[in-house]
Amino acid sequence: MSETAEVLEAISSFHSEGRKLALATIVGVTGSTYRRPGARLLVAEDGTMVGNLSGGCLEGEVHGVAQIVMESGESRLELYDLTADDEVVWGWGLGCNGAIEVFIEPAAKAVEIAAAIRTAIDEARPVVAATVLDSNVPEIAPGARLLVEEDGEFRGTLGRAADDDSVVQEALRALAGSETGAREVGLSNGRARIFFESIEPPPRLLICGAGHDSIPLAAAAAGLGWRVVVVDDRESLLSRERYPGAQDFVLCPPAEVATAGAVDERTYAVVMSHNYLRDRDYLRALAGSQAAYVGMLGPKARLRRLLGDLATEGVVPSAEELARIHGPAGLDIGAEGPEEIASAIVAEILALGRGRTAGFLKDREEPIHPRRQQPAVAT
Repeated sequence: MSETAEVLEAISSFHSEGRKLALATIVGVTGSTYRRPGARLLVAEDGTMVGNLSGGCLEGEVHGVAQIVMESGESRLELYDLTADDEVVWGWGLGCNGAIEVFIEPAAKAVEIAAAIRTAIDEARPVVAATVLDSNVPEIAPGARLLVEEDGEFRGTLGRAADDDSVVQEALRALAGSETGAREVGLSNGRARIFFESIEPPPRLLICGAGHDSIPLAAAAAGLGWRVVVVDDRESLLSRERYPGAQDFVLCPPAEVATAGAVDERTYAVVMSHNYLRDRDYLRALAGSQAAYVGMLGPKARLRRLLGDLATEGVVPSAEELARIHGPAGLDIGAEGPEEIASAIVAEILALGRGRTAGFLKDREEPIHPRRQQPAVAT
């Protein structure tokens, strides 16, 4: 389960138990920080915490503010500036040389939206959560929020239809660019600072071939919260005992995988049946599909031969389709054995999904994460 899903589930389950809760969300960062906007920490009145904001160094401070929020019922916007020379004096000790802005609210305000976000993630629907951080409109309080779908449908309200429409349009722009961050939005009789969080469905990994070495790959992807689907034409290999983290199994001939496996632009497929004829059929079906990635196990010469065989059948992938075919699959980390190879493949998919070419971080001149606007605590 991903951290986001874990926090959202905890909000619903703890609330149903009648516990007082506070939800802390990073809404802005500057400089180098451990976590980015959208990271969450749920704090219960008994001290239970779910999630993570800083790797453990800032949680104690946020926990104290969360207790105040639970007692008062009022949201707080806190700025933790870790760039000062006296950082060690304050005891945060992050050593990140950055500033973190955290919105801490009574979690009861987020219960309904949390359930809706969990449903959207389960149904692989991208959504945007728009949360008011501060407003000069008395009727619009911090913590008011909308949850906006791709088609413009939304739930929640800020109080006025015109204001809702303005925020929905900003949310759709954020979703189109997969952006998460806070921005000022003009309302019908004032302004509000609103945190827009684009929530994308987790990657969908389609494993084509249920051999022994596919088991570590399925486990690694499921451990990251990915939606894992295992495909094979041998029913005996498709079992929950072999793949406890898989979301689904597809029993079909390799040539039918694109249709039977519901391949779309969010699907990352890995072909690993180790049978030449099966792999050829998988590749034929996937090469012209919408899959964002087609990983092929085996040496490059084998892939060339497969593509050559397909060409004799009149199946010639376009340059764009060829660019999505990765063979051998995975990053060049010298991986040996199923577990290491699984790590190399998962890392390659992560890099592609984040628009990175991979490599050593020490060789990267630019910041690891895009620079954000300096956070400012509302007054």
